[in-house]
Amino acid sequence: MDATEPIVLVIAGRLTPADVPRLCQELTARLCGTGAAEAICDVGGLGPPDLTAVDALARLQLTARRHGCRVRLRGAGRELRLLLDLVGLLSLAQQPPGSAEGKDL
Repeated sequence: MDATEPIVLVIAGRLTPADVPRLCQELTARLCGTGAAEAICDVGGLGPPDLTAVDALARLQLTARRHGCRVRLRGAGRELRLLLDLVGLLSLAQQPPGSAEGKDL
């Protein structure tokens, strides 16, 4: 994989607390050895946003940072963006350049 090519992690459905470690392990496995500078979490299929989703996204951000990478969200709806703003994580909601949605999180 080219280091300039982002990792894409699709997150769909309603998350439970048990999903959070699995998502972090999946991101770690996908980042290891790639040198990727960015991981994109596609949250367009995420169920109604709640604090478990916020926890998962915050932990994914920490996981990515440990690998020298940053996280961006793709497909974040208005409710998720508002919730992320409320907890101080709105910067996660920036859309990657060239995304169809055109709004950074």
